[in-house]
Amino acid sequence: MIRDIINENIRRIIPYIPGKPIEEVRRQSNVKNIIKLASNENPLGPSPKVLQAIRRSLSEIHRYPDSSSFYLKRKLSQVLKIKPTNIILGNGSDELIDIIIKTFVKEDENIVISEATFLEYKIIANINNRKVIPVPLKNFRYDLTAIKKAINYRTKLIFIANPNNPTGTYVNKKELDDFIRGLPKRVILVLDEAYDLFVDVDDFPYSLNYIHNKNIIILKTFSKAYALAGLRLGYAIAAEEFVSYLEKARQPFNVNSLAQVGGLAALEDREFLKKTRKTVLEGKRYLYQALDNLGIKYIPSVANFIMVDVKKDSFEIFKKMLKYGVIVRDLRQYNLNNFIRVTIGKKEENKKFIEVFKRIIKEEKYDYCSKTRCNSRSDLSYY
Repeated sequence: MIRDIINENIRRIIPYIPGKPIEEVRRQSNVKNIIKLASNENPLGPSPKVLQAIRRSLSEIHRYPDSSSFYLKRKLSQVLKIKPTNIILGNGSDELIDIIIKTFVKEDENIVISEATFLEYKIIANINNRKVIPVPLKNFRYDLTAIKKAINYRTKLIFIANPNNPTGTYVNKKELDDFIRGLPKRVILVLDEAYDLFVDVDDFPYSLNYIHNKNIIILKTFSKAYALAGLRLGYAIAAEEFVSYLEKARQPFNVNSLAQVGGLAALEDREFLKKTRKTVLEGKRYLYQALDNLGIKYIPSVANFIMVDVKKDSFEIFKKMLKYGVIVRDLRQYNLNNFIRVTIGKKEENKKFIEVFKRIIKEEKYDYCSKTRCNSRSDLSYY
């Protein structure tokens, strides 16, 4: 049997389930007007400057891309005020997670993660047949004390998504400083900051301060705020020696030429980034108020999505919303079975989500708490 010749660790893997694409929903239903609020994509689409740059480069796609991504690295180094040699580019953050694990984690070593966090940490570790130690969240936040206790003499990597996906919560500067202070020297901390450009709090840590004298790797992406999810472009920042070893594990043409051109143009359009932040922050305020008015609990978020308590099986709510042309993310894969994750969209998309949610609440005869008893913005302790 074919099963007998497959690596055992691959047989055990439960694949990542992405948010449903609009075209798939359109094929499977009679709904024409569909909005997708499932994958934390930028609702504005890419910057016009990005599209112009890509169009100008289309005639050169018969050539291999620049393996070193020279111009994009140079621009990133200028924006971030670091050296190009502190940067490695990847085909999305997923590839960089794979490269980091392959480079640093030996067969008998382990990786510490939180239980409800970005699924690819565990999936990629399992593909590479590396042991993962999961640690529960505490009030939907990283429990850094418990993570530190989980470290043993075989621990090599710790992944912290900051802000965390899917909860939208974050580790603040003091918490991170205290956590780093007690880490063993052999342990590498990976800070995944895919959503950092949406953060609207003052105590979020400036992680670039840590890379020169700590075993820290920072992951960032062009998929979210820069709206280049379809091009698959991410990067990691670390001390030069770390990057030099990561480069050895990287495939030579891992970042395609259009992604490099698009990334470069995206970095140059600062006004688009400001517009994106404004759209997300205004949309978040609207959704908070609407959910508060409905008496629906949610987890306050510093990212471009909100995790909402639907009280019932999230997959059932997900399916009901599909019938009305709204795609959200059910969180069964995260073992958050009564939550959905909703990407903050454009004004009309946020409004449609609330209208559909109201209709489903009415259909399901939900018994929610009143607005005065259920303001989740300031208190997580009710969970």
